[in-house]
Amino acid sequence: MGGRRRPGSRVGDRDGAVRPDRWWAVTASVLSAHRATRTFRNGSGVFDVDLQLHSGQVLALVGLNGAGKSTLMRMLLGMLRPDRGEVRLERWNVAFAPASAWARVGHLVEYPLAYPELSVRRNLQLSARMRGARDVDAAVESIMAEFALEPYRERRTRALSLGNRQRVGLAAALQHDPNVIVLDEPSNALDPAGVIRLRESLLRRAGEGAAVLVSSHHLDEVARIADRIVVMNAGRLIGDLDPGTPEIERAFFETVRVDDERGAR
Repeated sequence: MGGRRRPGSRVGDRDGAVRPDRWWAVTASVLSAHRATRTFRNGSGVFDVDLQLHSGQVLALVGLNGAGKSTLMRMLLGMLRPDRGEVRLERWNVAFAPASAWARVGHLVEYPLAYPELSVRRNLQLSARMRGARDVDAAVESIMAEFALEPYRERRTRALSLGNRQRVGLAAALQHDPNVIVLDEPSNALDPAGVIRLRESLLRRAGEGAAVLVSSHHLDEVARIADRIVVMNAGRLIGDLDPGTPEIERAFFETVRVDDERGAR
């Protein structure tokens, strides 16, 4: 449990296409960006991004701090509108996607979403209701077990450690069994046991057909779960890394170095 996927169990190729030997073989992306650009006053931003995420695929977005990963994820979730280009959730532009489409999305971007004065259980109940879970109590009990939150169920969220608050945020994002999962730096502050639980949760959900997009600067961890690793630098997607690459961190830094040198010419 918790190790790298076996080659025969990978759900996607490096070009993002899902292999046809899976029952959920995909013909269209569930979340995509087409030449999506958002520029800020200081000149930073995200530029001409083309990206597709398919059902059953685990796609990892990696880059140095300030590369634009969080900005891109916020655009994909409709939190920021592109200056030009388009972002689509299933068949809709994200600006016009109906609530029924967003109900199938689970996300955690930058900070765990929780009411600090409420208990862990109450936070998860409210989240489950807002996300349309069919059986709220069952969803809460199941996700608390999945992320080992039972000992803290009646504790106020503000009294938790940062790592356990992160677990609450992840639990809230995943408890309604979303079809599309978008997580920005999901392993932040997690202890080793928490990282393993997260890894197993995402692999299971992808195996059941969910589309998973994660950003991270922990290359060794995302290489354990990703079908495709996309490198971002200075707001642009600059290439892919094979998850099976030996010394993947060295390959990452070399990819970024070459791009920086090209940009300096």
